[in-house]
Order: sequence, then structure tokens, then C-alpha cells
Amino acid sequence: MKTIELKNAKARKPEWNLAEPVNFYLDEGEHLAITGRNGSGKSMLVDMITGKHPVFPGMISYSFTEPYNNIKHITFRDSYGGDNDRTYFLQQRWNQMEIDEETPTVGDKLEEAFLLSGDDTPERRAFQKHLYQLFHLEELLDKYIILLSSGELRKFKLASNLFTHPKVLIIENPFLGLDAETRDQVRELLRKLATEQGIQLILVLAKKDEVPDFITRVIKLDAMRFVSELKVRTEFAIEHCPFSVEVKKNTNIPPIPEEIIRFNNVTIRYGERTILSDLNWVVLRGEHWSLSGQNGAGKSTLLSLVCADNPQAYANDISLFGHKRGSGESIWDIKKHIGYVSPEMHRSYKQNIPALQIVASGLKDTIGLYTHPTQQERDICIEWMNLFGIKHLADRKFLEMSSGEQRLVLLSRAFVKSPDLLILDEPLHGLDLCNRNMVKAIIDRYMFEKPDCTLIFVTHYENELPNCIDNSLYLKRN
Repeated sequence: MKTIELKNAKARKPEWNLAEPVNFYLDEGEHLAITGRNGSGKSMLVDMITGKHPVFPGMISYSFTEPYNNIKHITFRDSYGGDNDRTYFLQQRWNQMEIDEETPTVGDKLEEAFLLSGDDTPERRAFQKHLYQLFHLEELLDKYIILLSSGELRKFKLASNLFTHPKVLIIENPFLGLDAETRDQVRELLRKLATEQGIQLILVLAKKDEVPDFITRVIKLDAMRFVSELKVRTEFAIEHCPFSVEVKKNTNIPPIPEEIIRFNNVTIRYGERTILSDLNWVVLRGEHWSLSGQNGAGKSTLLSLVCADNPQAYANDISLFGHKRGSGESIWDIKKHIGYVSPEMHRSYKQNIPALQIVASGLKDTIGLYTHPTQQERDICIEWMNLFGIKHLADRKFLEMSSGEQRLVLLSRAFVKSPDLLILDEPLHGLDLCNRNMVKAIIDRYMFEKPDCTLIFVTHYENELPNCIDNSLYLKRN
């Protein structure tokens, strides 16, 4: 018996279609992985399966009624704020005095999700408690949603969706943003869901080496087409994509101070919660740092201090680019030196504007572009987009691209002004192997061509680090 089946399916809108009519099935009891390069059509296929992109009548069938309630899709692209809140990570997240009494906590939202499942029994309460313990959510229950780190948000989204006990759970890149311990926990939880809870899983994976061992069939897409189908994971081959690149050297940047960052006994607290405690850290010009640590250990908070987004910097002894915070410099004096990309920034981009305008906004340090770029600025943007392999996407609307393509656009934005300090917070999120190798090669070459440039690279995966890394900082959760 087939749980879901699409037969020669076509979406009602032509722009939602793959290159060929879709023939897809999910047999009862099996668990799938959908893989492929960025832009290969993975998300479009999922949108047809879930009904987000409706197909013509008679082309899709389910073994259950009410697909909306029985299929849950977790993309991890959910914003902390509402659909129109594009600046939460610059303002409300770090300005706790702006959080009003109606702002929900993790406990509020999880309890709401649990009660919506309509199954408030002792057995389900035990399951709820088990999830809290598994994901270390008990210590987060009183934390405001908008203050969650990227990894904490992923755990929250997974737990809240599991309370509904769906027939089919579709998860895009479930391990992104999670530290090694939590990745192992999630992998084990997914295995238990697949083998003990009667939930069928469809995992959409950019990193093919993360296909779990309980997956029974792997579907690969390329160029908006089905190109292969493997019955078992052991048949699954991982391609290797070596990459080298040359970056144009920019010699027009004035010299910057020897000391880029200095933290002296920095402590950050929100209410009774201490995020950073007596942190001392000095970053010199031209150093290349890796920043890692457990989910919720304070990595995003630390970066918010460096990027001049967190007002608690004024209550601490912090110097950036040779100037002590609070000595009269504006946040724009700081930001003009910095190229930045992060999961929070990615979620904040909800304007459906052409990719070229997104890249050009990096020249102005804005979220979105409010002035038209000059021809010279357009040429610079196109150069960087070409380097990242996305020149052909210059006129494509941002929200019409895959998440991997969006990430390459935001990386182009980070590099476009040839910054003195690059802050790359989990920059390889959602990228396939070839694009990961490409981005690492661009970083290494950029640092070679611009030896005075300083790098802070955040990742939970040691194999994602570029070769240029020469220093490291590891944060532990308080």
C-alpha cells in the first residue's frame, strides 16, 4: 500500500513544475531521503507532496484524509518574529527591554503545540517529558522564543511538530546548526520515530554523508529531474568536488588597526540567565579564527557584540577596530569594516527582490536595498556572483530560489565590499558538497590575496573549516 503517490503530476502553476511530470511514491513503512545539488528541485518536489504547490486533480493520492494534519513539514526557515519583522535579530533579540509581556516563551509555545494535538493523556505527557529531556529543553522553557540560538530554534521546531504525531514527517536538513552531541541525539530520535512510533520520515539532505542508516530508499534529483533511485543506503555513492578559485586583489583599502577585537572580562546576562561570563578575547589583524561551542553557549551573542548589534556592549569593556565601544563611534562606523552572514540574517531576508539587489545591499550595510546601485556597483556585484557560480541568478527573485542558492547570494553579499573582517556564521548551511568546497576555496584564496583581512568562522563541523584557520575559540554553555 502506498502512503503517498504522485502519477505524472504537474503543478497548477507552470513556475512550480519540475522539468518533467513527477512520478513519486512513498510505500507504507518506508523512509526516504531526497538529495541533490542546490537548485536541483528538492524543495519544489516537497511542495508538491505537501500540497503547498497544488497539482492537477487526480494526480496525487494519500492513504489518509486531511493531509494538512497528517503531513508535517519542517524547513527551519521560520522567523522569530512575524512575516513583516525583518530586523528582529538586530533589535528585539538583543534589546530585551523591548520584549513585552505578550512575547511567548519556549514553554508557552511548546505547551500550546502539545495541547493542539488533542491528546492530553499520561502517555503523551511522558512523551513530552522525554522530548524535553532529550533536547535539554527543560532549561529553555522560560526563555523567550526570539532569544533562541539557531541550534536551539531547530530543537524547538522539531519538538513542537512531533507533539502532533503526524503520519509523515518531512524534515529539511535536520542536523544543520546542531552541535555534535545534539546531532547524535536527533539522529537517535529520528531512528526511534522511524522504528517505534509509526511515523514515516522523508529527509531532504544537502549533505549526503548524513543519510541515516534507517533510510530505506534514496531519491536523487539533478537539474529539476529524477536521476536515480537507490533501494538501500549502502548503494549510495558520495561524489567528490575539488575546487580552486582566484580572487581579485583589492589594494584600495586603507590600513586598519593591529587590534581588531578586544574583550576584557565581558559578561552578558538576560535576567537571571548568564550567556557569557568573564570572557577575555583578543583578535589581531590578519588572524583567522574558528568559533565553536554547544548550542546556546553564546556564539550568536558574542557575534552580536562584534557587529555592534547588542547594546550590552556599552556596559562592558569592549574595543573594536582600536576604538572602545561608547567612545563616540556609530554602529555604521563599525559595520563598514565587516562582511557578515548568519542563519539569523538568512531568515530575516523575506523581501522578494532580485538577487542582485540583495548582494548590492552589502555595499550599504542594509537589509534590503533602498537605493539603486550605480553601474560600477552592479559590476562589482556581478563579479562576486560570478565567482560564487550564481551570476545567472542575478535577476531571480530571492524567495523563488532554493535555500542553498539563497545562501550563495548572501555569501556574495558578505564579500562584495572586500571587508576587513569577515564573520561567517555557519556559512555552509544547506550547501551541497561541491558548493561547500567552492566556498571554502574562495575563503582561502581571499585570505591569501588579502593578508590583512581577519576571519571569524562559526561551525559545528570541523571538516567545514577552511585551511586558513589558525586560531580557535570554544564556548561552553553556562
